[in-house]
Amino acid sequence: MRWIKGLILAIILLVVLLVGILFAVNNQQTIALNLIWVELPPVSLSVWLLATLTFGVIIGMLAMMGVYVRLKAKLARSERHNKQQRKELDRLRTQEFKEIA
Repeated sequence: MRWIKGLILAIILLVVLLVGILFAVNNQQTIALNLIWVELPPVSLSVWLLATLTFGVIIGMLAMMGVYVRLKAKLARSERHNKQQRKELDRLRTQEFKEIA
């Protein structure tokens, strides 16, 4: 089952790579990007779009980092609480057996 998952992942990766190559080949026009304070050198449209996508993904990951850290901390607190409750439950179970005997 694990090799099927790896095979499907490899096929998806190959398809994405092929689509990216086709995208880059079909968008060879050079465009100079003019930001208000600076004009960037002319580069092909595919490079600008892929750079924008990469920048957006990085910004999105940084934005989600706070949520991720908060959820990991909440999980750690819950696991500690769960461990304490298990210890208490085990203590009460052994105490009950001692009272019966």
